Amino acid sequence: MKIAPYDEDGYHMDHPRGTVSFNYLLMGGEPEKLENFRYILGRQEGDFRMPRHRHTFEQIRLPLVGDMNLGEQGVLHEGEIGYFPEGQTYGPQDDPLGTPKQLQLVLQFGGAAGLGMAAARGRGPAAQRDGEAPRRERREIKFPRPRYQSVLIMNPVHFNWLPVAGAPGVERKFFGSFTERAFWIEHVKVGSGAQWTSATDEGRRLIVALSGTATVDGTAIGRLAALQVEAGETLKVDATEEMVFFIVGLPPVQVPTVPSDQFDIVTSDGGIEFENPRKRAAREAAEKTTV
Repeated sequence: MKIAPYDEDGYHMDHPRGTVSFNYLLMGGEPEKLENFRYILGRQEGDFRMPRHRHTFEQIRLPLVGDMNLGEQGVLHEGEIGYFPEGQTYGPQDDPLGTPKQLQLVLQFGGAAGLGMAAARGRGPAAQRDGEAPRRERREIKFPRPRYQSVLIMNPVHFNWLPVAGAPGVERKFFGSFTERAFWIEHVKVGSGAQWTSATDEGRRLIVALSGTATVDGTAIGRLAALQVEAGETLKVDATEEMVFFIVGLPPVQVPTVPSDQFDIVTSDGGIEFENPRKRAAREAAEKTTV
C-alpha cells in the first residue's frame, strides 16, 4: 500500500501547452505493463485551449474547483465525474483562467484495448529532474475505436448513499463499471468516529480523499491524500472527521485470444492525436453524401 499525503507545494509546470501545473499524486512506475497509470492534480495557471483530440489511453476527470469546457460535448461541471474513453474525440476546449484557479483530479491509465500508457504524452516528474522531456519521433501508432459514443458525465449528487454491510457509519455511492476491463468508480463515506476495513481481489484501488481527516495504517491523512491499495491488501480507515473517498478500481487488463482489429493507424509522436479540420470536413461531407 502507498500513502501519499497532499503536498500543496508539489505543483510543477509540466503540461505540453504550458498553462497547467501538475501535482503528481501516484505514478504506476511500470510503463512496460498494460496496468500502468498516472494520477495527478492539474491546476490551471493561464487561459487553456486545446483542439479536438483523442488518446490511446483512458481518462477519468473530477473538477474540484471550476468547470471544464469539453467543446462540442458540453461542460464538465465542478464536482461531476467525467469518463473520457480511450479513442474518444472531444473538444475543442477553451477555458479562460478562473478565480480561484481551476483544479482537477485526472487519472490516466491503460484501457481494455491493451495499449497501456507507454505511448502517452506527458513529461512526468523524471523530466522535471532531468530538465527536459525527450523528443519523440513520429511513427505509426494504433488508436482504439471508441467503445462509447461520447464522454460520459456522472453527477454524484443524483446518486444515493447506500449503507456498506457490516460497517456502521460507512456508506457508498457506486457510479458504474466500464468496458471489458470492468474498472469501477465509486465514493465511500466514512462517518466521524467510524471505521472502514476493506479488501478485494478484483484489482488495484486508487483512492483520493475529497474531504475529512482519518488515520490509515497509523498515518494521519486529510483532504487530497492519495492511497494505492493493491488487490488482496486490506485497507483500514479510522475517521476522525467524516471523510469522503473518490475510488477507482483497476482490475488487470485481459488481452483477447483473437486480436482485435478495431483500431485506426495514425502517424503520431505519442498517445494523442489532434484532429485535422480538413480531414474532418471531408469525412462529414462524405457521410452526408452516403446518407
